[in-house]
Amino acid sequence: MEQLTVNASRVYDIFIGHGVRDLLSEKLSALFGKVKVCLVCDSNVAPLHAKEALSALEANGFSVENYIFPAGEQSKSPDTLFSLLEFLAEKQFSRKDVLVALGGGVTGDLTGLASALFMRGMHLVQMPTSLLAMVDSSVGGKTAVNLKAGKNLAGVFCQPELVLCDLDYLSTLPQKDFADGMAEVIKYGVIADSALFDLVKDGDVQKNLEEIVTACVRIKRDVVAQDEFDTGERAKLNFGHTLAHAIEKKSGFAVSHGAAVAMGMVAVCAIADANGLSDALTLPAVKAAVEANGLSVTSPFSLPTLYEASIGDKKRSGNTLTLVLPNEIGRCYLKTVSLDAWKELLATWT
Repeated sequence: MEQLTVNASRVYDIFIGHGVRDLLSEKLSALFGKVKVCLVCDSNVAPLHAKEALSALEANGFSVENYIFPAGEQSKSPDTLFSLLEFLAEKQFSRKDVLVALGGGVTGDLTGLASALFMRGMHLVQMPTSLLAMVDSSVGGKTAVNLKAGKNLAGVFCQPELVLCDLDYLSTLPQKDFADGMAEVIKYGVIADSALFDLVKDGDVQKNLEEIVTACVRIKRDVVAQDEFDTGERAKLNFGHTLAHAIEKKSGFAVSHGAAVAMGMVAVCAIADANGLSDALTLPAVKAAVEANGLSVTSPFSLPTLYEASIGDKKRSGNTLTLVLPNEIGRCYLKTVSLDAWKELLATWT
């Protein structure tokens, strides 16, 4: 088992390994005492893992409730958020009580935002069950829901107080969802860790999962410690995401986040390659790694048609957009371009 500590506006521990879920009651007692707990999960995760978590909490003296919402990106919405807030009010939760997000990225984002809003702040614990949530969204404090205009446009920074990454949860994860998580893993390798990239580029990852998850979380932890509120260095974690969010939106979220990130990374590498903005080896290496991990390298939409959707992204500031471009595998940089220049760059790769 690995233990990492995040030093941000809130200091908290992340535990990574097999059987980590068994720490939940012990850690909650140590952090908060015997408070009331609301376990939040979607309709896919609930039948698999909720009963075990609820029983363990009850056996250890916690009063528990379970909020279950329909699985899918469509539930990452103001309607679901306010349904959860009404549930907390109806069940008479208070600020001293705890929300536990048991699930993937949608669950973590939704629960995190609810924890910040209900009575101006409840305790929050993240228990990611997907690879994508373990390596990325459960750490760092970004919470949000989607609006009709785009992804993650309504949210706050809200650091959790504990993160438990139990690798055993991944045994029930559908292969498609596991591949989605590998898109984020590849991202970390490209932007910050060539050794990690080499470890995953051939798609043979199962025997090294603890090492892989820990490497990604360590990168995320270090970046968050430098730039918690996303004003500079943290923007590098958005590699591939501007186009990914545009692909998701244009598809009506039929394309999953991880799949879209894979397409977005390849597209950005292609743009950089076509315009002499990265070394010549990066594009073929990223394409090969994406395909080896069961992901598509091709967007269902041509890049020029993604322009309008892409400029609604949070990375836009006025008439400029900040791009994350690879120098080479393991190093990246930020480049601010005008919206007109971005439109021209998209036109270079159809």
